[in-house]
Amino acid sequence: MNSSQHPNPIPISETAGDRQIIYLPGTKCAIKSQVPLASLTSFRVGGPAQWYVAPQNLAELQASLEWSRSEGLAVTLIGAGSNLLVSDRGLTGLVIGTRHLRYSRFDLGTGQLTVAAGEPLPRVAWQVAELGWQGLEWAVGIPGSVGGAVVMNAGAHKSCIADILVSAQVLSPSGQLETLTPDQLSYSYRTSILQGSQRLVTQAIFQLQPGADPQQVLAATTEHLEQRRRTQPYHLPSCGSVFRNPLPYTAGWLIEQSGLKGYQIGAAQVAQRHANFILNCGGAKANDIWQLIRYVQHHVEERWSLLLEPEVKTIGEF
Repeated sequence: MNSSQHPNPIPISETAGDRQIIYLPGTKCAIKSQVPLASLTSFRVGGPAQWYVAPQNLAELQASLEWSRSEGLAVTLIGAGSNLLVSDRGLTGLVIGTRHLRYSRFDLGTGQLTVAAGEPLPRVAWQVAELGWQGLEWAVGIPGSVGGAVVMNAGAHKSCIADILVSAQVLSPSGQLETLTPDQLSYSYRTSILQGSQRLVTQAIFQLQPGADPQQVLAATTEHLEQRRRTQPYHLPSCGSVFRNPLPYTAGWLIEQSGLKGYQIGAAQVAQRHANFILNCGGAKANDIWQLIRYVQHHVEERWSLLLEPEVKTIGEF
């Protein structure tokens, strides 16, 4: 009897240099040890994952979760890595990257788009614009994945995911699928019940408005992108906006008025162009960025009696 016929196939393990690779039976999934995470985050910082896997479909994702349960490992989820600050010490347990979970289906009759969690949000925005579908023009400058956008209710230009989401399919740590509506997700400004949860978004259905002139939608999408490029720094690694806006103020204005533009710890700097950005000026450590976040919080609170709440998610030990 070969391994594919075995009622409980055993994962195959091999060693490559100082790293271990585990192949899950019945899949093309390779779980690798000590994988550097810096290249998988937009900050370009962070230590290695104890174990890392990037499943390409739902079956591989479920198999990866089953393996983590069998090994008693904690699971950390990473999409595009555009809103994460990973510790220099790295992460224990299994890190699951969703960036290879990609597909999209357009329903021309209903104007609904079903899209996988790993699809880059800007790419989806361009795709729907080329079809003449309205509703995602605002998302073209958000450098994240669909899954991450659903989790944090990503938004820009007075629009957000909650405005267009029909439902999200999520996978529980036990491997069960469920479908959640925006009401069930308890959306509010840049938050949902999925934040801090071990449930993983696998796909989302968006309600868009088809039938517009593609050239007009493309023009509007391009204008949104150009506006972001005019006002936000994209020339160096960052996570986008670091802090949530404490309405009626904006975090960037409070930080700028506190005289912190250009302030630097190590190679981490408060951006000159937009004070709610922290830039990796080359060789920054995660701890530099974390210390700068704390420094900004302290000085803004001291002057304005407001504690800025980070929008960036910090994971690992600091």
